[in-house]
Amino acid sequence: MSLRLLVDEDTQARRLVEMLRAESHDVLTISEANMTGVLDTIVMEFARNQQLVLLTRNCDDFLELHKANPEHSGVLAIYQDADPTKGMSYTGIVKAIANLEKTGLPLKKLFVVLNQYNW
Repeated sequence: MSLRLLVDEDTQARRLVEMLRAESHDVLTISEANMTGVLDTIVMEFARNQQLVLLTRNCDDFLELHKANPEHSGVLAIYQDADPTKGMSYTGIVKAIANLEKTGLPLKKLFVVLNQYNW
């Protein structure tokens, strides 16, 4: 299974995008969508309208947007720790998405903390 992902501005590192595409995910970055610097509300609405799962490190803001309107294809939130040994690497992010997919959990209307699937 592969996901249709919108990769948020804070998460769109070229290497991560390449790795996600190598795993057969359909990936669109904020830059590719010509949406650099737009408000999070617009990003969320775009993801909603295009039926894309949003991948972001901007967890707090998108959690609030999710709570305000959970009608979306899903939000995958990557929490980063100030201690770099506790943050998720690109490999860890790709692996966590694969682990999440294996669960068969439908992502529609969910805010998923991706860190919980980094095993």
